[in-house]
Amino acid sequence: MVMRTESQFHRRTERGQRARPANSFGNFWKMKIFPHPCCPQPCGCPLPCPAPRFQALTQAHPSLQQLGAEGWPHRAWWEQRRGAATEGSCGDRERLGVARMLLLLSLLAGLALPAPGIAAEEETEPSRETLQDIQKKVNDLWQNLLYPLTAGNETDGMTYAACEMQPSPKLDADKPQVTGQVLFRQRYPQGRLEAIFHLEGFPLNDNQPGRAIHIHELGDLSSGCDSNGGHYNPFHVNHPRHPGDFGNFSPKDGKIRKYKPNLFATLFGPYSILGRSVVIHEQEDDMGKGNNKASLENGNAGKRLACCVIGVCSGSLWEEKQHEVTDKKKRWLRTRL
Repeated sequence: MVMRTESQFHRRTERGQRARPANSFGNFWKMKIFPHPCCPQPCGCPLPCPAPRFQALTQAHPSLQQLGAEGWPHRAWWEQRRGAATEGSCGDRERLGVARMLLLLSLLAGLALPAPGIAAEEETEPSRETLQDIQKKVNDLWQNLLYPLTAGNETDGMTYAACEMQPSPKLDADKPQVTGQVLFRQRYPQGRLEAIFHLEGFPLNDNQPGRAIHIHELGDLSSGCDSNGGHYNPFHVNHPRHPGDFGNFSPKDGKIRKYKPNLFATLFGPYSILGRSVVIHEQEDDMGKGNNKASLENGNAGKRLACCVIGVCSGSLWEEKQHEVTDKKKRWLRTRL
């Protein structure tokens, strides 16, 4: 132990007054005789203590006689002082810990117990088939919300649509007056679109090699076929990769009888052609090979001869026209044999 001199125990101030004797309990911390209770290091460096704890530690100031008789404060005395300072805070911490534990247990019990009237089911990892079934139901719900199918318009999963062709009112008198129907059918919801082109009114001695037929963006007939807008192009690609670019049709005896399967357009979903228009053009489609801007937009197909708006219909009209197209194809095959 380091011995202290008298001057260290009895210091005087500059005014000649006697300083507080060193037997004060607080001065022992300054003299570093034994470790400070808040300091984790054995050197005993003083650290600031919380006010309640400091007051409890300094309630008793042992005199020099007591220290000389009993020696420096021993462990039992020190533990007693320390326990008095921490008794209240320890009790509060214990009560707070118990409250937190009870709250946690109640939350866990609420999560573990099933809701009233609902049986607890064993949790299993969803299989691939389950996820595909959920995806199919979501897609069906989305399509039904966009384009609901009513009873009578849908038979055995097949949906039918029709477009009644009308000549453009702004055509000259010498232009063909085309009439007829363009029919569509598609199996709901992911079948390929089929179409029947049943048109007439073309010249009997038609020198035009083909007539372009396209789907246009709008079903607006307020200004005839001129208000149908441009080609329906939801994917912003060049012609002839639009969904409704049906190509060229060559009339025979003033008529077009043509069946086309596996079309790119669709009756369902956000890219449905329902409510849009079918337009017959005066000239042939150059299929995007015209080396100009118009070729990549509309194929340089010329004026609009006739147009119609696509709407949902029953399947009776399809069945009626399909037999005529099929019989014509059979007759053509017999002539080739």
